[in-house]
Amino acid sequence: MKEPDDQDTDGEKSVTSKSDGKKSLRSSKSESRSPVQEDDTFLEDATDETFTEGEESYLEEDSDEERLEGSLSSFQYDDLQSTRVSQQTPAPAVEEAEEEVKKKISESFFYDYMELASMPFVTLDSDIPLDLLTLVHSFGYDCRKRANLQLLDNSIAIYIAGNQLIFLNLKTKEQIYLRSSSGEGIGVIGVHPHKTYFTVAEKGSFPDIIIYEYPSLRPYRILRDGTEKGYAYVNFNYSGTLLASVGSNPDYTLTIWNWKEEQPILRTKAFSQEVFKVTFNPDNEEQLTTSGSGHIKFWEMAFTFTGLKLQGSLGRFGKTTTTDIEGYMELPDGKVLSGSEWGNMLLWEGGLIKVELCRGTSKSCHNGPINQIMLDEGEVITVGSDGCVRIWDFETIDTADIIDETGLLEIEPINELQVDKNVNLFSMIKMSETGNNFWLAQDANGAIWKLDLSFSNITQDPECLFSFHSGAVEAVAVSPLTYLMATTALDCSVRIYDFASKTLLTQMKFKQGGTALVWVPRMVNFTGAEIIVGFEDGVVRILELYDPKGLTDFVGRKKISDADIRLKQVFKPHTARVTALAYERDGEILATGSKDQTVFFFEVERDYKPIGYINTPGPVCQLMWSPMSHLESTLLIICENGYILEAPVPTINLEEDDHDVVSYEIKDMCLKCFHFSSVKSKILRSIEIEKRERQRKLKEKIREERRNKLAAEMGEDGEKEFQEEEEEEEEEEEEEPLPEIFIPSTPSPILCGFYSEPGKFWVSLGDYDSGFLYHCEFPPCDKSSDFKEQKDEPIDVRYLEDTEDNPIQTITFNINKVMMFCGMKNGAIRVYVLNQNDPSLASLVDYWHFNMHDNNYGCIKSIASSFDDRFLVTVGADGNIFVFNIISEFMLRKDIKAKLPSPRFGIETEPIPEDIEDPKAYSIENARRKREHDKLMKEVEEIKARKREQIKALRTEFCKLLEMNEELPTHMQFKRTVHGNKRYMNKCILSLRDLKVAVVEEIQCLVQELKNIQLTLHVSKHIPIPQIPQIHPEEVPEKRFQYDEEALLNFKQQHMKSDDEKSPGVEQTGSGGPGGGFLKLSSGKDGDLTTRDSMSRSSKASTLSLDIPKYMEFEKAEPTDVELEIMKRDEIKHVYMQQYLVNRVKELIVTFDAELRLLRHQKLKLDTQMKLSDLHHVTLFQEILLLKNFEKQENILQERVNSLDKEEQYMQWKINETLKEMEEKKNEITKLQEQEKALYAGFQTAIGENNKFANFLMKVLKKKIKRVKKKEVEGDADEDEESEESSEEESSLESDEDESESEDEVFDDSICPTNCDVALFELTLQLREKRLDIEEALVEEKKVVDNLKKEYDTLSKKVKIVATNLNAAEEALEAYQREKQQRLNELLVVIPLKLHQIEYVVFGEIPSDLSGTLVFSNHALRRLQERIRELQEENSEQQKLNKEWRERRKQLIREKREMTKTIHKMEETVRQLMISKFGRVVNLEALQTLSVNTTLEELKIRKLRKELANAKEMKMWEEKIAQMRWELMMKTKEHTRKLYQMNDLCIEKKKLDSRLNTLQNQQGNAFQSLREADVVAREEVTELIQLQAERISALKEEIALLRRKGGLILPPIRSPQEKEMQPADL
Repeated sequence: MKEPDDQDTDGEKSVTSKSDGKKSLRSSKSESRSPVQEDDTFLEDATDETFTEGEESYLEEDSDEERLEGSLSSFQYDDLQSTRVSQQTPAPAVEEAEEEVKKKISESFFYDYMELASMPFVTLDSDIPLDLLTLVHSFGYDCRKRANLQLLDNSIAIYIAGNQLIFLNLKTKEQIYLRSSSGEGIGVIGVHPHKTYFTVAEKGSFPDIIIYEYPSLRPYRILRDGTEKGYAYVNFNYSGTLLASVGSNPDYTLTIWNWKEEQPILRTKAFSQEVFKVTFNPDNEEQLTTSGSGHIKFWEMAFTFTGLKLQGSLGRFGKTTTTDIEGYMELPDGKVLSGSEWGNMLLWEGGLIKVELCRGTSKSCHNGPINQIMLDEGEVITVGSDGCVRIWDFETIDTADIIDETGLLEIEPINELQVDKNVNLFSMIKMSETGNNFWLAQDANGAIWKLDLSFSNITQDPECLFSFHSGAVEAVAVSPLTYLMATTALDCSVRIYDFASKTLLTQMKFKQGGTALVWVPRMVNFTGAEIIVGFEDGVVRILELYDPKGLTDFVGRKKISDADIRLKQVFKPHTARVTALAYERDGEILATGSKDQTVFFFEVERDYKPIGYINTPGPVCQLMWSPMSHLESTLLIICENGYILEAPVPTINLEEDDHDVVSYEIKDMCLKCFHFSSVKSKILRSIEIEKRERQRKLKEKIREERRNKLAAEMGEDGEKEFQEEEEEEEEEEEEEPLPEIFIPSTPSPILCGFYSEPGKFWVSLGDYDSGFLYHCEFPPCDKSSDFKEQKDEPIDVRYLEDTEDNPIQTITFNINKVMMFCGMKNGAIRVYVLNQNDPSLASLVDYWHFNMHDNNYGCIKSIASSFDDRFLVTVGADGNIFVFNIISEFMLRKDIKAKLPSPRFGIETEPIPEDIEDPKAYSIENARRKREHDKLMKEVEEIKARKREQIKALRTEFCKLLEMNEELPTHMQFKRTVHGNKRYMNKCILSLRDLKVAVVEEIQCLVQELKNIQLTLHVSKHIPIPQIPQIHPEEVPEKRFQYDEEALLNFKQQHMKSDDEKSPGVEQTGSGGPGGGFLKLSSGKDGDLTTRDSMSRSSKASTLSLDIPKYMEFEKAEPTDVELEIMKRDEIKHVYMQQYLVNRVKELIVTFDAELRLLRHQKLKLDTQMKLSDLHHVTLFQEILLLKNFEKQENILQERVNSLDKEEQYMQWKINETLKEMEEKKNEITKLQEQEKALYAGFQTAIGENNKFANFLMKVLKKKIKRVKKKEVEGDADEDEESEESSEEESSLESDEDESESEDEVFDDSICPTNCDVALFELTLQLREKRLDIEEALVEEKKVVDNLKKEYDTLSKKVKIVATNLNAAEEALEAYQREKQQRLNELLVVIPLKLHQIEYVVFGEIPSDLSGTLVFSNHALRRLQERIRELQEENSEQQKLNKEWRERRKQLIREKREMTKTIHKMEETVRQLMISKFGRVVNLEALQTLSVNTTLEELKIRKLRKELANAKEMKMWEEKIAQMRWELMMKTKEHTRKLYQMNDLCIEKKKLDSRLNTLQNQQGNAFQSLREADVVAREEVTELIQLQAERISALKEEIALLRRKGGLILPPIRSPQEKEMQPADL
């Protein structure tokens, strides 16, 4: 880690102030940072001395400058200054001193960074060093923090990372860190317009704004008391003389600073809601703008009668929807252009929206909020959350105005750049590179981009310079083998880092976010190449990491990356997010926990086969298996809602087939449960009782002393006075009640925990119960008890300082358990130093505490240490990833780098498993239940199948009927092939025909009614009766089949008549009878039907009809007046009804005509669709013909691929079986060897010690005798081998017989020697038989192993050949499929067009040949036409410009002529002056060259001196290089000599081994007592061999050390006791 003004810290520096945000600034400054604050007199003297020197400097003496800087840094606090000076000077003097301070701050004054920067807190009187953890690198980026990317120059970018300000070199990617001064985080940063200063606005209680100088990084000015909790934004004015700052919640204070004098000029409340941004107007520094949540405000610095004030005007949205404003820009004339949440731009003028700008067709300017608006080189640039950068014309925006009531104005961008998919641009800043238009962009989705906005032919594509997690990082895991770490987050990515070399190696994206991650332990994967990740949709994926450089390099392969990840296995055990993953200590079982309140177990060795799951009483937040120190392996399950469970190792079912199991749920597991019950109130109550007891004892002690004193002074009067005082005090004292016992209604969440001892554990809780670590113990397992009714209390607690509102979120330990690393809620890291073997945490006292992540939202999610305890990694919710170096006596090499695991053999050919991308996919349990459901459904389907068989029989019978139907004449067949749409149209036509019939019948009724009405009216008042529509015969074709008996008789008579001569009657009958009768009958029936229908309709409409009076024959009489009135009324009524009925008839006819036209339109449309379908069928038919042509060859190729694939799988299976069989045979050989050893051990036990017949019995036991072997007859192929083996056995038996014959001369093994135990002799013979049986079995097993090895080699070669053939077959199949697709693409497709769509006409007519036409869309055609008009306009504009430039050219030519004349005149003048001064024309350049340039000559001399010094230095380094080369050569020679020496020793060892074996073989052949000389010689040879073996191993170690880089031999590793004995070495 690099920091400005970084100095070595020693143990004497008393920096014990904890930077956790709870201390005030005054106390932090008064503790240890400024030693001058301990003496007020010195402060006063320093102040006087400072402000009497004028504007030159505070002090001229170098010895006092450093002390004065410290005093001034502490003196800047106004309240502290006024307090201390007021003790010695009156108030007027203080005011004068303050004015003098404001005026006399020297421009060369700087603060001390080491006094300002926050330091770690270390417990007092502890030996913990301040540099226990040192920041090595930061891999994260808070990409969602506003304006969190600034540029200091073209290569240095700065951004905030928690409590650090990071300086990132864009070229070398090196980082430099600047610490927060408050220790409570950094709110916002800003850069001076001249890039010479930058501001760091802190967070905390009344935080400071510190202004640093660049590039020295020294604190230059400190601005105090600008807000209460933190700053939201800072901005310099265009000239850099003023600074504007706006605070965050709760005050939102806007302050204008004279920052060089550290004084506020103006201050006011910006708004009542969150303020995002504040800026000065570049063209008028008296105007400012602020924007934020639902508002924009315009400010102006104005002089009033009370002085200079900030006057703000709130922007009024009017009819426009209120929106949050993130980006805006001030225009030169005072108008403001802002963005909106929906992506349009708003132009503000006078506090109102002048116009809203959008793109064509009311399309928004950006698809989402506009985050930044800038003016660059006369163009407006907008940056949107949709990942687009668009360029707009400034003049168009500046002169924009509304054109209609909508308030919208449509404009189009000049240029636009789409950075990439899934990009959310938050801010951009320009890089000042000459000739280029490069910008740095902050991507809220976790990246920093370099963009080229030149929009030319050589414009570069967007370049992603750095990639990070976006949002909270959920989990981190480190490799158990090397310096690799893996992280995952809800941004759906998994990333691999090499934290030793500070590089991101690779990443992999998924559909869902990652929530849990574990590096697979080495006992499961020895190479450390696997990672297991849990996701928010319940899926668990196993990823394999490997070095792609180890794969076979193929031609045309893309660039090889440093590392690669491959999906190895995927399964879904849960339905909600996976929160915990844990491997059992032996690596046999994997446990997964989830929010769905289940824990799933998997068998690792059997490809993670599911074992089962258990239900938990709450969401699981952590899983931990018991360590190796515990006798039994158990799983600690911690639930969020206060439940902690302990589960034993689940029973593994060895049966392969478990399809009969309905569910994976494990119901008979004995779970221990601890239901946490809050005891914090009891603890506080007991503390209060102890406190009061101490106070009571102290008071009693004071009273007793007072009583004794009064008794000694006053005697009995003193005793009375003491009693009176006691009574008064008792009356005055009223003891406060003790705190009540409180248990929160909602249980406090359990954050983390760990095992301490078997059955015991520690947990950390949040909310009310935070502040302690609780030691708990499981009660005995009781299956009948209810977990929810159970209430348990911890057995012990440990108080944690300053964690009441800042609980421990996560805990991990180093390897030897002496350091406990804690991640806090506020982003701090706390390290407790413990004693070894301290499960009760009795030594949990001393700790190291440091704020790293953001204090507000940087809760540490996970923390992990490297495999060798050299590094510590923390990840937080603020998106930051910090890597620390843990202090150690081993110094790390600078070139340290993680080693990537090599790829497995054949990994490139293995198929990638199908991933589970659907979040709604079935989990393992749901899939099992679905399988059972499918099983039931299958049974139901079988029942359905039987029913279908019955239906099939009926269908067969129906098909026969259809065949019979086809045999009928065409006009009598039943048409079934009519298309469904046609049937529907026919139904519509029939319904319309029925409607017409109904309308005609209704009209008939209405006409009849109309006739009846007209009978009562005078003829002059009659209206023409409308005609009744007729139903044509073709409209009712079904009536052709209507006939009766009379029609049939007539038809018969017609055929019986003669055609030659016919009588008139017959002719009349023939002409009128049959035909007339047929029509008459039909019409009669129809008429009857019509009459009945008409009567029914007329009866229904009787309310509208009139009662027609029946005229009877009476004598006519004159009507009376009443009758006349009635008749008049009836007449009016009849006239009205006549008109009504006529109108009704017309209405019915018009309605029917409309229905008819609508149906005609639908029929035309249907005809078009049917024709299109026919054309489509033609295309499909062509395709199916083509597919059939290709089908045969494709099937052949596919069958070949399948057969080769099956063959490969079968051979691979045989290889696996052979390997298994070889392993079994090896195990059997091992067992036989162990039996032989046991046999000899039993023999030695039987003979005992000091048995004088021991040697004889041993020879008997080891004697080789000939035995008859019973072998089965084998095949002809093995006869040769058997004959060879038998010959070898016979020769060995013959040699054994010879040896036995020679031994018979010495002893006879069939006779027990004298004085020897007969039972022991018999036992020896029995053991010899057993030994011979074992040796024969060993020989047989070894032969079998050799045969299996040969078979394995043969199969391996065949597998390679089959794999090659399979690849070739797959390539051939793929090529054939490509050819098939190409042929399909060549088929012609018919596109139907309507006549109005055809615009290609010749002489006003459509040509017969349309092959030369082009099918084009109307939209594209309109665009081309518009483009033609645009080009015409541009052409006219260019012509105007051409004309103007021609005029300009003519003018320039005239000016050139005039300038030429002027030049000639001036040259003549110069010539005359030269002649008058020098007498001739002189070359002034040559004259100037002859003059001596003193500066140039001095530089040349300095250059020569520098070259001489460099040459000397080069010579020195060349000598050093030669010396190092000579040393390297000597080391190489020594290495070679030792290799030869080791070779000689190996040869000698081999010879000695052969001699020793020969001696051991010869020893058993002779029956004679061992001589003492032989025993001594054998012992000497054994010792010599041991010494030589030790020497060889030592040489090998030395050679291995010499092979390493540099050839350095490291000192031996010290034991932990030695580490503790030498703390000074740290």
